[in-house]
Amino acid sequence: MREKVVLAYSGGLDTSIIIPWLKENYDCDVIAMIADVGQGDDIDSVIEKAHKTGAAKVVVEDLREEFLSEYVFPALRAGAVYEHKYLLGTSLARPVIAKHQVLVALREGATALAHGCTGKGNDQVRFEHAFQALAPELKIIAPWREWTLKSREDCLDYAEERGISVTASREKIHSRDRNIWHLSHEGGELEDPANAPLDSTWQLTRSPQEAPDREETVTIGFSAGNPVSVNGQKLGAVSLVELLNEIGGRNAIGRVDLVENRFVGIKSRGCYETPGGTLLLAAHRELEALCLEREVLHFKQEIALKYAELVYFGLWFTPLREALDAFVSQTQKEITGTVTLKLYKGNVIVAGRESEYSLYRTDLSSFTMGESYDQKDAAGFIRILGLPARSRALRQRKASLQETAK
Repeated sequence: MREKVVLAYSGGLDTSIIIPWLKENYDCDVIAMIADVGQGDDIDSVIEKAHKTGAAKVVVEDLREEFLSEYVFPALRAGAVYEHKYLLGTSLARPVIAKHQVLVALREGATALAHGCTGKGNDQVRFEHAFQALAPELKIIAPWREWTLKSREDCLDYAEERGISVTASREKIHSRDRNIWHLSHEGGELEDPANAPLDSTWQLTRSPQEAPDREETVTIGFSAGNPVSVNGQKLGAVSLVELLNEIGGRNAIGRVDLVENRFVGIKSRGCYETPGGTLLLAAHRELEALCLEREVLHFKQEIALKYAELVYFGLWFTPLREALDAFVSQTQKEITGTVTLKLYKGNVIVAGRESEYSLYRTDLSSFTMGESYDQKDAAGFIRILGLPARSRALRQRKASLQETAK
């Protein structure tokens, strides 16, 4: 009986040539698993292409709702941003794709899993760590670490020799990864960090110059930290993010140009477009500022950094990520309310925040002195706070006098 291998298949250059390569080098049946995470592809044409290039079977998994609800929104609640800028669009999609790739393999009786990640990138870690965490008995095949092809040009040659149609070309050679949360761009002019992105590189967002000359207002509603409405309209996760992508995109929101540190130790340069996610992150932060107690808010900022690192490094299926989620969930119980944002040519301006759980008290924050705050209490508080400083100053003065007396 021929061995079955489940390939995470996108229909792009790499995975298109991996199907014939696997058949040539492993003499196996290839099951192409297409994960719909909102990349906007014509799924029917991708299925047809997989069959044409030699897939024995094609399985399509619609993961958009699960991707947002169980991966993206937990990261949003955590406030996870990698190296100040990256909202983890690709990083968050890999574990949900890998999980379902494993499920397909177990269901189909496959003995191996394959992916199209290179040996230089982060995605190989994300896929393979997930494979090991969920089905350590399955063999892992990583063609980029085995074959003699060294570049995308080599891959194009390989495809041409076997009559495989691909959308990449020698003139337009960006590597892109798209899902409902973001679109990433690498390669081409971006390989030199001294180069600005070409106008044609961006796909989801208008430039500030092309954005409307009037500001647009959007109100986002949250319940227990999860986004649930836009402009008063309750929406499911997919519809909500799609709408915010449209709103943010036309107002030039969500462009990031980043030189980042890959997990494998290489610095790389990429451009990311996350229009809806940028709006959600801004709104969520403002609601937390209104509703979270100071020490919780400050400690959660530390948690956010670790959470982002775990996601970026491909360590989703770990006890630490689960434990951090438990902490984050506790902090989000009262993150319910609305935040209004004004958008103008790439700028996100906070226009208002409201919540029944707000800890903001006008009687305390106002410059008007009322009965709710006795200013005389501050004197004792500051004296106690300053006790270590006074003790140190007295000791230093004493030591200085002794030194002078010598």
